[in-house]
Amino acid sequence: MKRAVRAVDCVVNPITPEIMRLRPAWSKRFWSEKMGRDVSRLARGLPLEAMLRQMDAAGIEMALLVATKTGRLGLPGSWHLPYDVVAKAVRRHPRRFRGLAGIDPTEGMAGVRELERAVKELGFVGAHAYPHWFELAPDHARWYPFYAKCVELGIPVQLQVGQSLVYAPEQRLRSVGRPIALDAVACDFPELKLVGIHVGIPWAEEMIAMAWKHPNVYIGSDAHSPKYWPSAFVQFIDTYGQDKVLFGTDFPVLGFERTRDELEALGLREGPKRKLLRDNARRIYRLD
Repeated sequence: MKRAVRAVDCVVNPITPEIMRLRPAWSKRFWSEKMGRDVSRLARGLPLEAMLRQMDAAGIEMALLVATKTGRLGLPGSWHLPYDVVAKAVRRHPRRFRGLAGIDPTEGMAGVRELERAVKELGFVGAHAYPHWFELAPDHARWYPFYAKCVELGIPVQLQVGQSLVYAPEQRLRSVGRPIALDAVACDFPELKLVGIHVGIPWAEEMIAMAWKHPNVYIGSDAHSPKYWPSAFVQFIDTYGQDKVLFGTDFPVLGFERTRDELEALGLREGPKRKLLRDNARRIYRLD
């Protein structure tokens, strides 16, 4: 199906064969058992060219690839994807991919310097964080040096907000990402673009309140199928929040084409839909 608007997917996890050899075993079980994805074709990895074909079928022009830092290394279930692996994918397809640098707040200034290298030397366009994997809420002091560096570099940071799940059963993690935790961060760093990804469910209305209050707070629509989005979130996208929400899948958690089909079925007005799918991301991540 030909799509009128070519989208930007702001949260994509590359799963090439090389990367799948690095990922812990729990991720495949999580995709199949918790998220209901058929991983039979994904377990061995999806080459970049195959992912691009899926993106093309869904009308997705560009994907922001996450070089994830999932927990503190050495703890059960934790793993990091090296920045240079994602940078290699971006170099191969510079018109289709951009990189997001994962953050581990326990790395301190060494991690801050690595973030700077990712942006200045590798061309990454933003930072990415999983607060629950460190059981450190977004307003914890250990994140603040990274926020300051993001302001200095002029890049957004996206953080998972809302409920966390049990990913690796051997390391059960508390849900520390209530959207209200972004309130203090937005007050302390008014120049920092904050993107609360995963909608904020089950506190979606709290996430909407943060995006409405703060000019520098935005919402990522990824990881939850559009047909299950709360009605208040759909209304926000279509009306007074049309400049504040970014399209995403969290692939492979959600498939590209199904997510796009479900979004089209919501009946959004053409202007807000284009902003959601493309314009907001290009502005916030300075993709032009």
